[in-house]
Amino acid sequence: MGNHYLVIVESPSKAKTIGKYLGNDYTVKASMGHLRDLPKSKMGVDLEHDFTPQYQPVRGKEELIKELKKAASQADTVYLATDPDREGEAISWHLKELLNLPDEKTHRVTFNEITRKVVQDSIAHPRDIDYNLVDAQQARRILDRIVGYELSPLLWKKVRRGLSAGRVQSVATRMVVDRENEIRAFQPREYWSLDVTLNRVGKPGSFVAHYYGEDKKRELANETETQAVIDDITGREFTVTNVKKAEKKRSSAPPFTTSTLQQEASRKLNMTPKKTMMVAQQLYEGVDVEGEGTLGLITYMRTDSLRLSDEAMAAAADFIRARYGESYYYGKFHVYKTKAGAQDAHEAIRPTHVELDPDAIRHSLTPDQYKLYKLIWSRFLASQMANAVFDTVSIDTDCMGHRFRSSHQSMRFAGFIAVYEEGRDDEAEAVGSPLPDLQVGEKAFPAKIGKEQHFTQPPARYTEATLVKAMEEKGVGRPSTYAATISTIEDREYVEKQDKRLSPTPLGEIVTGLMVERFKDIIDVEFTANMESRLDAVEEGKQHWKDLLADFYKGFSQEMKEAEEALEGVRLKVPEEETEEICELCGRKMVIKMGRFGKFLACPGFPECRNTKPLVERMPGRCPKCGSGMLKRKSKRGYAYYACEKGVECGFMTWDVPTAEDCPECGQTLFKRSGKGRMKPFCVNEHCSRFLPEDQRGYYKKKTTQEGAEGEPAGEPAGQSPKSAAGEKATGKKTAAKKSTAKKATAKKTTEKKPAAKKTAKKSGEV
Repeated sequence: MGNHYLVIVESPSKAKTIGKYLGNDYTVKASMGHLRDLPKSKMGVDLEHDFTPQYQPVRGKEELIKELKKAASQADTVYLATDPDREGEAISWHLKELLNLPDEKTHRVTFNEITRKVVQDSIAHPRDIDYNLVDAQQARRILDRIVGYELSPLLWKKVRRGLSAGRVQSVATRMVVDRENEIRAFQPREYWSLDVTLNRVGKPGSFVAHYYGEDKKRELANETETQAVIDDITGREFTVTNVKKAEKKRSSAPPFTTSTLQQEASRKLNMTPKKTMMVAQQLYEGVDVEGEGTLGLITYMRTDSLRLSDEAMAAAADFIRARYGESYYYGKFHVYKTKAGAQDAHEAIRPTHVELDPDAIRHSLTPDQYKLYKLIWSRFLASQMANAVFDTVSIDTDCMGHRFRSSHQSMRFAGFIAVYEEGRDDEAEAVGSPLPDLQVGEKAFPAKIGKEQHFTQPPARYTEATLVKAMEEKGVGRPSTYAATISTIEDREYVEKQDKRLSPTPLGEIVTGLMVERFKDIIDVEFTANMESRLDAVEEGKQHWKDLLADFYKGFSQEMKEAEEALEGVRLKVPEEETEEICELCGRKMVIKMGRFGKFLACPGFPECRNTKPLVERMPGRCPKCGSGMLKRKSKRGYAYYACEKGVECGFMTWDVPTAEDCPECGQTLFKRSGKGRMKPFCVNEHCSRFLPEDQRGYYKKKTTQEGAEGEPAGEPAGQSPKSAAGEKATGKKTAAKKSTAKKATAKKTTEKKPAAKKTAKKSGEV
């Protein structure tokens, strides 16, 4: 009887993919993430005795732990194959300790990509657990636990219950607050542009020239300066003084790192960093591809490296030559230099099989998987393709000592642009209009002179993509933390997203102000970046992890003590956001407050006036029934629906989303189906030729015993109609009886669990 081997990975999909590449002697099981961690109900770190962590099995995973122990006891060798990063190394160590695995039968393996070759090679060449990586992860976990569990209760007492602070999240919030302060302090500066349309003398054709300056470049600061130039050149002859033609080459962008993938997915696919990483994880762990079976489609997606394997670059070269021709290949391996300070532990993000064209396997992928895989595949392929080549021409024309410049560029050879072009956060450089074939000394006369006033603009608010970029540049966090950090500060309502831009909430500004005043190190960008460097030093074996914690806690505990003393008896009030909604009981302007179930409108005259209202969002378009405005509302089950602002007086409500577009036939507001993705607008006017009946709008229609009331749409989600959401009488005594019985049946259990839940709630707020 031969040997039996157990391989433990983190997720079932990864287990399925790896299991396909190993023989019958191997059993592959998933740990479903962490099985051992610090307790949730208390600090779990001995701050007085060398920062010893008190790990315990994760609640709810007892059966899984029992199953893995049994499988490990029956195996001759156990391979711990968790993700190839610090956290994955720590999970492997926790598994070894929790399952009581002896050193001689325990091996660590990692897969930068989940392909047959890499999996089999890794199993054939295992290693021991890297305790430097484990210690670096332990140090990070304990740092975050100390900050979260000591600082969050202070915020509860001084600002509001339920708040949290974190070592990285607080700095990310500060970056958003600082940018907002820059915008508020910004003083716009005036400047003018001056364009002249010139007609050639004795030859057909005209061109536009832009004011450049005199001998040196000069900006026109006001209208007086601009008009002085206009007075000088009006009716005067222009002379072509310089014609410069050149060839311009543009190189492709390097393959993706975690940061650049999140930025580009945000720009091009409108994916949040969190969603990008979730979909990338699916592509890495394995997807069922028709005709191929389960395949890991991309390499590991948490990386700061631009390195590519020789095998991958050779495969790309062959593919480019075969599909596009020799001229489109770069000519040699295009190697990109990884920036200083990067960990460079893994390759850049690339497809594992470049020959798997995204369009060829599209039917095997979800829409999000297809879009992200195509983005990664295209960027990698372009990174090994030839430069794009442009012909550029720049022409200077002078008049009365003033220089005007015209420029244009045209593509001669597409190169990598045939496959991929990188998105931009700022405005792209103007290409300019095509220019006639002008010669030095040629004359031209002004046919039209145009001037325009401009003002400098404040720095733009961060998007999720540009915040990731800024965090990477400043060294705040690491590739594995960007998405989680941004998601956390949005969930905690320290920042909010408006038109894809992040702005701080009043709560975020109050908390950041407190942190800046009392915890200068925690909130300092440079201090946080330096801490990341020290964690890297732990990983490299140059720094002991407990010494790092001791150095940090010495200063932090002193700041905590001073803050407690300084804030004794102080309660910071979060400014309330005033609205234009008038309280019908007392006439005051209502304010937005936060409750258990989210934001709502309340009268600021509390407790004298206790009037409250649900917070509604005004939508574009007009009510098709009476022409009034449309509001977005929420049903009791949390589903969004849209209703006329006149309420019961009009009675119109629908699940369809009103748009800003009008029907070209009847002029009424167009609607679109609710849900994710781009939906085609349609008309809801029954007398219009563009009318789309309800049963053709793509909703699932639930069978009911009663017909809906006027204005009530078919196919309401989860059987909840807008009318019932608006407070109409519930239908069916049977349903009500079932709900009542269910409440009684669970009442005892709920009562028993309350004390434990309350105890847990005292310690929260950790990232």
